[in-house]
Amino acid sequence: MVNQMVYQHPGKLDVVFAALADPTRRAIVARLAEGEASVSELAEPFAMSLPAVFKHVQVLKQAGLVDDYKLGRVRRCRLTALPLQGAHRWIGEYGRFWDGQLDSLADHLRAPAED
Repeated sequence: MVNQMVYQHPGKLDVVFAALADPTRRAIVARLAEGEASVSELAEPFAMSLPAVFKHVQVLKQAGLVDDYKLGRVRRCRLTALPLQGAHRWIGEYGRFWDGQLDSLADHLRAPAED
């Protein structure tokens, strides 16, 4: 199922993982997981300009991770979970693979040595 998703939308996961590769954007996603916020609120913990934070928000928006809207003069942002679900499924598939590989290695290491 995961591989079908990758083949149907080959660039989608690339865009999501590229967006999440930056620590500032991961921090923004973590903040938005707590609830929606204005761009100004998102900028508070960072030593960067508001336009720089807005550019990070735009990257997250292009990846489909953030939705934003204007309320008066304030731009509000909220997390969109669907792209994260796809990434989570992909990671889970390969997590099961590596769990199996590590279990096999553990079995091999526990086996009595042959002379």
